[in-house]
Amino acid sequence: MLKTELSLEPIRADSVTFLQTDNRILHIEFQTRTISNPPLPFRMLDYSVRLIRQYNVPITQVVIFLQETNNEIAFTEEYVNETTTHRYRVLRMWEQESALFLDNPALLPLAPLTRTTSPQRLLSQVAQSVARISDRNTRQDIAAYAEILAGLKFEKELIRQFLREDVMQESVIYQDILQKGKQQEAFRFLMRQLTRRFGEIDSSIIERIRGLSTEQLEVLGEEFVDFSEISDLVILLEQQESS
Repeated sequence: MLKTELSLEPIRADSVTFLQTDNRILHIEFQTRTISNPPLPFRMLDYSVRLIRQYNVPITQVVIFLQETNNEIAFTEEYVNETTTHRYRVLRMWEQESALFLDNPALLPLAPLTRTTSPQRLLSQVAQSVARISDRNTRQDIAAYAEILAGLKFEKELIRQFLREDVMQESVIYQDILQKGKQQEAFRFLMRQLTRRFGEIDSSIIERIRGLSTEQLEVLGEEFVDFSEISDLVILLEQQESS
């Protein structure tokens, strides 16, 4: 006998937008890999059922594959079992014409991933399109996004030839990414030290530590050498969270 109460684990979609004029939801998933658990076609069915259940409007689903691959998942546009067939759209960036992306600032960060026979020419066109954006903050942020996505396809040295690093570093998006990287590095270092001292750490405590800023993690790293038991860590966490 199986349980009659069916649990529903939370999942998070990449992008869900309500198109008011069409009374329709646009759901987009961005993929760099073809392997996922559960498999991508089933995930798209799962997302669709949940969205319809919550909003009760038609759903348009698009999977955008960012990195070129020959895996069949990138060419699969439906989920099929004995009783259900669910269809969605697939967009493979390496097959797309670059002109559409180069002429639209909102799509420009994706332009480095489009079809090309000359990487240098494509990146040069991206840089020229970025330079034509009049608003300074918008220009910096789009340049930062373009550099990040270009890294999925091109070598760093080639990217730096065309997308100037000093422009990227002024972007608030770029700075936010750097700060997140520092926070993750501090978190991983602290967790290694705590595990060596106390063994396996309760998952609820790990999540509380994960939510700390880089500065708070550094303070915790300095203080933990004086801890004699895990309760000392919990006390300091409460102090950090209330400060």
